[in-house]
Parts: sequence; C-alpha cells; structure tokens
Amino acid sequence: MSITSGLDARWHDPRLSPIERAETLVPLMTLEEKIAQLAGVWVGADADGAGVAPHQADMTGTTPPLDALIGSGLGQLTRPFGTVPVEPAAAARALAASQERIQAANRFGIPAQVHEECLTGLAAWKATVYPAPLSWGAAFDPDLIEEMTGRIGETMRAAGIHQGLAPVLDVTRDYRWGRTEETIGEDPYLVGTIGAAYVRGLEGAGVVATLKHFAGYSSSRGGRNHAPVSMGARELADVVLPPFEMALRLGGARSVMNSYAEIDGLPAAASAWLFTHLLRDDWGFAGTVVADYFAIRFLERLHRVAEDGVDAAGIALRAGIDVELPTVDTFGAPLVEAVRDGRIDEALIDRALLRVLTQKAELGLLDDDWKPLPDGAGDLTFDDADSRDLALRLARESMVLLRNTGGILPLRPEQRVALVGPVADDPLAMLGCYSFPVHVGQHHPEHDTGVAIPTLRASLTAVVPDVAYAQGCAITGTDTSGFTAAVAAAAASDVCVVAVGDRAGLFGRGTSGEGCDATGLRLPGVQAELVRALLATGTPVVLLLLAGRPYPIDVDFDGVAAIVQGFFPGQCGGQALAEILTGAVNPSGRLPVSVPRDAGGLPATYLTPPLGRRTEVSSVDPTPAFGFGHGLSYTTFDWSGDEPGEPVRWPVDGDATVSVTVRNTGDRAGTEVVQLYLHDPVAQVTRPVVRLIGFTRVDLEPGEAARVTFTVPADLTSFTGLDGHRIVEPGEVELRFGRSSTDIAATVRLRITGEERRAGHDRRLQPDCAVEGVPL
Repeated sequence: MSITSGLDARWHDPRLSPIERAETLVPLMTLEEKIAQLAGVWVGADADGAGVAPHQADMTGTTPPLDALIGSGLGQLTRPFGTVPVEPAAAARALAASQERIQAANRFGIPAQVHEECLTGLAAWKATVYPAPLSWGAAFDPDLIEEMTGRIGETMRAAGIHQGLAPVLDVTRDYRWGRTEETIGEDPYLVGTIGAAYVRGLEGAGVVATLKHFAGYSSSRGGRNHAPVSMGARELADVVLPPFEMALRLGGARSVMNSYAEIDGLPAAASAWLFTHLLRDDWGFAGTVVADYFAIRFLERLHRVAEDGVDAAGIALRAGIDVELPTVDTFGAPLVEAVRDGRIDEALIDRALLRVLTQKAELGLLDDDWKPLPDGAGDLTFDDADSRDLALRLARESMVLLRNTGGILPLRPEQRVALVGPVADDPLAMLGCYSFPVHVGQHHPEHDTGVAIPTLRASLTAVVPDVAYAQGCAITGTDTSGFTAAVAAAAASDVCVVAVGDRAGLFGRGTSGEGCDATGLRLPGVQAELVRALLATGTPVVLLLLAGRPYPIDVDFDGVAAIVQGFFPGQCGGQALAEILTGAVNPSGRLPVSVPRDAGGLPATYLTPPLGRRTEVSSVDPTPAFGFGHGLSYTTFDWSGDEPGEPVRWPVDGDATVSVTVRNTGDRAGTEVVQLYLHDPVAQVTRPVVRLIGFTRVDLEPGEAARVTFTVPADLTSFTGLDGHRIVEPGEVELRFGRSSTDIAATVRLRITGEERRAGHDRRLQPDCAVEGVPL
C-alpha cells in the first residue's frame, strides 16, 4: 500500500476503534483528498440519454473519466454489477481491478465503498429475484425476511459489495403512487417490524443497509412521484417516522438516504432538522447519510432553493448529507474552490468525512491487508438452489386468498380449467421494478433475463391435466380482439382462472414502479372488461391479481367466485401461485394494504380517525372491499379470548398482558396470523380507529390449538399530543385481537392509570409475544 513516508499511520491500526482511526486520518488529508471521499462515481452510467432515469444524462454526461477522478481518492463506486448485464465472476474481477487502480492512484491506498441496489435481491444479472416488498408485508413473517436478506448480504459480500440501497420504509399513503410496490404496506408497525428484520439480515452479513427514503416521500400530493407533500407534523411523527426508528434501533442500520420530497416547502435534502437535529441529535444515529441519486443537484434544478451546484452542495452539507450519489457532480472541483474562498466551512467537510472514514474502517477498507478480490469470487454465482428455495417460501407465504365462495379453490384434478389473462404467461409480470430484468435488463434485449422465471401458465400446466390458455388482451391498450378466444375457452371449461395486473417499469415504461403513477385505481387497459366478459359466460371465475398496488374489487367483480392477490412474487412466483391454486400449499398471506371498493383512487388507508370512515355527512363511502390484514385459508380457525367486564388497570409506565386461544377446526394444517390492534376511543387529538401494535404467525395441525399471549408496554399506546411531544395518555383503551383490521375476534378493555407521561426515543417499540400449545 502506497503511503507517503512520515505520515501518522495509526489509522491502519485495527486495535483502535473505527472512529479513532478516522480521527487520526482526517487531519492528514488535503482538501482535495477530503472531498474526494464524499462522492461516488458511476463508471457504468449511460450518458447518451437512454439511461434508467430522467436527468441521468444531464448529470453524468460531463463526469470526467475514472483515472482523472481517483488521484485524490474516491468515496464510492456506484453499481458496478447493476448497470449492464455482466457475468458475476467477470464483474467481480473487473471490480477488483478498479479497486486496485483506485488504491494505487491515491497516496493513502484507500479503496472505494461499493454500493448496489438490493430491494428484491442483488440487482445484478443472473441474481435471484425475490418477491417485492409488498409481498414481504403480506407474509407477516419477519424471521423469513431476515433469513432472505442474510442470504442477499452473503451474496453481496462475496462479490465485493459493501452497501445495499434498501430497505424502503415509506408507509403507503396513496395507492396511486407508482412506488407503492416498493413499500411494505400501509401500517407503520408492520413496515417497521419487517423493515428492521430486513436490516438485521443485511447488516448481519456485514453489508451496510441504507434506509430510504427519509422522509415523507410516499405522501405526495395526488400520488405523483417527487410531488410536494402536504403533511402535518403529527402525521410525520406518528406514521412516517416510526419505521425508521425501528429499523435503526431494532435493526442497526448504518446508513440513511434522503427523500426527494419537500414538506411544507423544505426539500428533505435541505433539512437540517431531519438529518441533524432529529436523526443524529435526538436519535443518536452515527452512520452515514447518502444522497439519493442526483438529489443534491435537484435542489438547484427541480426544487430551486439553490442558485447553482456549489450552493446546493453547501445546503446539503449543512443539512447533514455526507455522500453525493451516484456520481461526482456538486461535490467536485467547484466545491473545493468554494471551501478555499470561504463560501463553505471546511468543518462541514470534516464532519462528513469523519463519518465516511469511520464506516470504511468498520468495513475493513482501512486495513493494511484488505484484498480487492474476495476469496471464492472466481467461482461466484448469484442464483443457487438455496436462494431459490428462500424466494419460493416467501412467495408462498405472500399469496393472499381474498375470497373463496363455495370452496371453488383449490382446483380439483378432474376439472377443465381455462387460464386467461395478460399476465398468465408473462415472466416479467412476476417481478418488481427494482429487479435487474426490469430495471436494467429491458435496455439490453440482446441478453436473456439471466434467471429462470416460470410463468403461471408453465407452472399450472405442469400439475393440472386439462388447461386451455388464451391471453385475452394485453396489459395496456384498447385491443379487445382476443376476448373471443378467451370467452370460448372459459365457456368450454369447468372453471376459469383469469390473471390480470401490472407490468413493472420505470418512468412511464410500466403500469407500476418508479415514475409510473396512476390517475385512478382502475386496472390498466381493458383488463376489467375482459373479466366482465368472462363472468358473462356463467363459468365460475377465479380472479388472480398480480400487481404493484391494490386494485378495487367493485360491483363489476361481485360475481367472481374466488380472488387471489399477489404482489410481484419474484422469480418463483409462478410455482407458488400454482401451488396455492391447486391446494398443494395452504394460503397464509394477509393484506399489507386495504383493497378499495371504489376505483376513484381515494388516497385513504385504514389508518384513519372516525371521520375518515363512512359517515352520514358525505355521500362517499370509503369502506374497503377487503381491509388491512385480511386473508383466508383452506382450513378454518376458532378464536376464544378473555373479555373482562371491567377495564383492567394498566399503569402508564407498565405492561398489559392479553391472550387469545386459536384452534384449527378444519381438516388440514394451516397458518393463522394473529393480529393485535389498539383502539383509543377518546384522546386529546384524533386517533386512528384501530392501529396494529403486534402480530404473529401460528402454525396449527387439524384440531391443534395454541394460546397466543402479548405483553404490551404502555409505550405502544403513545402518540403526538397537543404540545407536539409523544405522550402516553391515561384513560380507557381497548386491545383487540383481530383476524384483520375489520374482523375483530376478541376485545380486552383496559384503563391506563397514572399521570400523562412523555415517551421518547428510548421507548419500547414492540410487545413480547409467546405462543404455547394447548392440550387437546
């Protein structure tokens, strides 16, 4: 390693703490070397206008060649695996060669930190594609999510990748938003619990998890991407921020990425309140804050709160952003000049640099024996049997059976089945927008998808003897010429399975995904008309929705016999769907979002106070067709709980213990998801009628029973009170055991006693849960 002679080399000493090593190194660096550590380089960026995002060509077209940038060092390398299709082992060797160049070029020999997208698995060619985040929420299984991301993290580390840009912790607020598919759901407790599990898996594998998008991005006006956010401080504190707290405290995330949003006129990337006062001073976060791609330049060009790039860089640094991604732009040579002439305080550079170098020390990038090519990288594979097994297990758990009239499902072997619909034989219908085949692969038609993605048609025909297929229509467009063949196939069959939904894409290239927002919640194209035509045949219809957002089940679909909802279930989704339809797997998924009944695109979720529900003072009824948490099984369950007449006393700083017994009363094994909701009938500010505060999956054999006990800290009743502080308020509340938010099986009345108490960042965030078998 080439270190200038005479320099203090204690920063190499692994016996010192990471921050001590960073503190030793910072004063040894020139200004140019300091700023070089605060930016990334996207060496694979496409500057000809055909890139993956708007403005990409504007931002990357003037980026100097790599050799011209690395003389003073380099902070990050952007997506060396995730920009073009490259064989995994070849990409690892190329990355190692780039790292050797970077080390050789700077006098400290410090390599770059490497980041990749990993929302549905490593976004690289030939990497396993796991289900999209809405599917994680539907599974209600944090242990499986942690197992999945542990596997993803191991794959990333083996490739020489240090940081993953995930998970997305935005709480769904308006289903029209194209990035709804990237969210885990509409409830902050569910998002935070699943998100923290994702972080534990990734961080446990030694990869830095990056929480995004901090904060408020999903609450944009009209569900439009990057649109301004109209939100009060209470909604921000009680709905938007808790998942980030949970992922930091319960997951240990070491990085946060800003939102593109502006709240009350202040872009997140310019908010010192968010990134310094709240995140660091109040929450004690000590990791790095990275800018979302081009977000710093957007302060000038889109938000117009900065005069030029230097002004934007100063605003971002003062706010608390440490690293410019994806490539050097505002953190380049003009920033060096601005510091030298006093326009920007060098102390801001040193503050960000200390955080960056501390993290590099944690990752081993300051160690004298660090190796550019990880052991085993020559035989690197991104898609193996263990990874596919995980993807399949999650896909199975994520399928939600919404309706099953007359037990039409599971399908019977002797039935003649018509399989119809535009997503029935489309492999990409299984994938979210941040999967490599969708995000990048579609720009490279000369390459295949890189992984096997069996369609529903292929999977179903492998296990059902008599299947007649007709596409019916495309996902988009107005062509109905295929209706005739579809109707004929349905009329000649005992049951018709119609598969409709979305095609993920980016910035208008799909019906769901980043920049693919909707003006209303209607199935794209003529898919709804196709369903109605099939219903008119009189053949029982099973509606299968494969989508990135919930679509309404309105009066036009009331005749559908059964409904199965899937949310981009990944490369093994076709097999999982076939197993659910045929009964090989008993469905256990629950809705992470409500399914509306009206197609008008009402931006309303289940987290609403009384006046947000059906009332006599409005002609609009927002009651969903299926509420948050809903999901059926092929078996039946009986619930019984203690419901004392008088409210149980619950100290304002204590715990309440509540239990329910669940018994499988059917003839096959199944999984029930026990959900615990809080109802606060009277509070000093309006509160949601119910909100989730706990859940667990319970696997039961026929006749088997289990007692589920939650020990609930009073902290979980807290909310932002009149004075703007989070409080636990005395008074009567109810803890409700529910099959869903709209199907309550048992209620326990309690009275919180004592004086009003503030609940800070050290409050308890989850209940304890125990599941014990009950003798037959």
